[in-house]
Amino acid sequence: MSTARRSRKTAPPGAAAAWMATRGWQPFAFQHEVWQALGEGRSGLLHATTGAGKTYAVWLGALQHLARAGTAVAPVEATLQARRAAAAPLTVLWITPMRALAADTLRALQAPLPDMAPTWTSGLRTGDTASGERAAQDRRLPTLLVTTPESVSLLLARADAQERLRHVQLVVVDEWHELVGNKRGVQAQLALARLSGWNPALQVWGMSATLGNLREALDTLLPRSAPEAPTAPPAVLVQGRIDKALQVDVMLPPKVDRFAWAGHMGLALLPQVVQSIAACASTLVFTNTRSQAERWYQALLEARPDWAGTLALHHGSLGQEVRAWVEAGLKTGQLKAVVCTSSLDLGVDFLPVEQVLQIGSAKGVGRLVQRAGRSGHAPGRTSSITLVPTHSLELVEAAAARHALAQGRIEDRHTPRAPLDVLVQHLVTVALGGGFLPEALLAEVRRAPAYATLADNDWQWALQFVRQGGTSLASYPDFHRVVPDDAGVWRVPDARLARRHRSNIGTIVSDASMQVQFVSGGRLGSVEESFIARLRKGDVFLFAGRLLELVRTQQMTAYVRVAPRGSAALPRWNGGRMPLSNTLADAMLEMLEQAERGVYASPEMQCARPLLAVQEAWSALPTPGRLVAETLHTREGWHLYLYPLAGRLVHLGLAGLLAWRASQQVPNTFSIAVNDYGLELLSAKPIDWAMLLPRILGEGTPTTIGSGLEEEVLASLNATEMARRRFREIARIAGLIFQSHPGEQRSSRQLQASSSLYYDVFAQYDPGNLLLAQARAELLANELDMERLARTLRGMQAQTLSIHALTRPTPFALPLMVERFRERLSTETLADRLARMVQALEKAADETPGLGPATARSKRART
Repeated sequence: MSTARRSRKTAPPGAAAAWMATRGWQPFAFQHEVWQALGEGRSGLLHATTGAGKTYAVWLGALQHLARAGTAVAPVEATLQARRAAAAPLTVLWITPMRALAADTLRALQAPLPDMAPTWTSGLRTGDTASGERAAQDRRLPTLLVTTPESVSLLLARADAQERLRHVQLVVVDEWHELVGNKRGVQAQLALARLSGWNPALQVWGMSATLGNLREALDTLLPRSAPEAPTAPPAVLVQGRIDKALQVDVMLPPKVDRFAWAGHMGLALLPQVVQSIAACASTLVFTNTRSQAERWYQALLEARPDWAGTLALHHGSLGQEVRAWVEAGLKTGQLKAVVCTSSLDLGVDFLPVEQVLQIGSAKGVGRLVQRAGRSGHAPGRTSSITLVPTHSLELVEAAAARHALAQGRIEDRHTPRAPLDVLVQHLVTVALGGGFLPEALLAEVRRAPAYATLADNDWQWALQFVRQGGTSLASYPDFHRVVPDDAGVWRVPDARLARRHRSNIGTIVSDASMQVQFVSGGRLGSVEESFIARLRKGDVFLFAGRLLELVRTQQMTAYVRVAPRGSAALPRWNGGRMPLSNTLADAMLEMLEQAERGVYASPEMQCARPLLAVQEAWSALPTPGRLVAETLHTREGWHLYLYPLAGRLVHLGLAGLLAWRASQQVPNTFSIAVNDYGLELLSAKPIDWAMLLPRILGEGTPTTIGSGLEEEVLASLNATEMARRRFREIARIAGLIFQSHPGEQRSSRQLQASSSLYYDVFAQYDPGNLLLAQARAELLANELDMERLARTLRGMQAQTLSIHALTRPTPFALPLMVERFRERLSTETLADRLARMVQALEKAADETPGLGPATARSKRART
């Protein structure tokens, strides 16, 4: 009988429900279902509404069935020393994707311990954990450890990893939707495969509130069973359907611009946002970028100086002390409002939060649900979110989001397939963690779903890469990281290489950042080195809610002082411009189709009606069955506007592809602009798009992956340079370059030079290097979203092509013109030019028959 099965008999039945009763809570049916499944030794995935009680569904079940014999009846008054002496070894690993979520989760998990498992200890291990706490954990791990995927890998890299982790009986992966689709999730899969090898009875549970492909998500979470392992009970998918209202409101602007341009901060609605915050005790104001968060925080403070001290800012580049202070202030209700990014997206329990505001579109239904759940984060409470559109087209996005949400449509997420950079890193980690035999480790790696179909050739290549760096690096000792000893066990023989690997474990790759610190001493956080590099001494910029003057830079630190009020340059972080999800894009097309039929069923669609009326009068509205193309001749050249509504990543690849196909027919030069709604091709020579576009989109052109489409897309773009950027991340994860050696920081210029050197060496001397192939594959999958691009092309072939020759830009075309202008005009020049353009366009709209103000009022009245 396994240890897990013996321990399940020790806790009194109904202990979980009894503890909830002491709080005045009544368990939901899905919580009983999870408790029963845990008691039967099952693994599973719990998918339930945000704030419905997922954490206690899994945790109370774990305590009820995994607590050691006698702990459930141990005297509460036992001394701390006695408790520690009787403490169980590490039994539960609770993996979370974010540090803020980890700290909050630990607080929630500690609540039932005194009553249900007094001798169990608990702890936290993340990048924020103090060195003293880490040292204590090195001596003895707690019974419950809340941690991150990176910290789990660090534990696996210890020489005594098996001895310290072999008693783990349950691994819980919180917010699985946040990990399943990226390399951090793959890192977690490899760790689970290793842990389940040490304990075949290991139970694994995932939790999520925003997943569309639930069965696939469950299969991706669970390690495949080893052939020699006893048959485990089947995994279970538990869906917690409870009556919990989710309300989506939209803050309608007093005046709707018929010619809106995307890209500004949305501060036109600042007075209404201030009024909304003033009416509530506590508010979370979500933004999509850190620069937007900084600007909104400053704007709110300027509008209401009396909120100083109760208005806070929270994003991932701020110092840990600042973030911890904000999180504590939210939980105690001491803060009036917090302007934040996705740093407070996930699972953090802030019961005092009354309302959530989303500046701009959430760009995805799942993200909208996640952020709405930060309010009413308890069973039975209504979760609500108010969308604050930054331009008129986001009114349509808001209506589409509510439409998709009402139909229960949530985005799918899929695991990356066999990324070799993560595998190479894992091989070195396991070599440090006691060593490995290749044949046994291959079987273990293939138990991770991402590597279930790992080819033998790829495995042999990975082994040789960690042994000698491949054929082109074999002469350099630094790349002989893992070698077999006399017994055939592969280990890391060099202590220096071991330290370097441990300091760089992880799959999160970002631009090198510089610390921002006052000359007088206090640290504010970090900002991208590329941003600081553009500043000169004396320049003023906005960061951490303050106007700062750059004094000097020294050794990856920017020294600053408080600046007088004046113009500010905003920090720019990568990854802030999230593309429109396919679920939300499909819903937008459905909303536009309803508008074409004269159905404006929501207030936001009514509000956007003047813009849509102009678009329809001058051109047409894109719909699921119609692909709208517009042509325009200006002094700049010949323009093509196309509106597939497939998101900016797809539109970038599609624009390059169409330009390349067109130039094969008629040699030409193109400029490209894209946004979430469409794309613009500007050519130097005239093109008859009415004749050419059906040909390059028609039957016979590749629209499926593997039919030559990838080669066309790569040929159409600066694919080599884009692949270089992808290779930099891959090289970092695979251990070729290092974000930091122990005791030093390296600039992004050094990192880029190192990765470019490796790229060139491999391309010239080792063209079969699989990391080069991975860079190309990731470029296609992640930066160009090839699967969605191929699907979009097939959909465009099935649509009716509607081409319109314009005399002036339409409301859908103007934002694309702005995208192109922004690349070569300053903000002031751009604003002046846009003001003149919009004035002329508004005058033309007023003179268009059927679009005057009286007609608009008549249409609204009839509706």
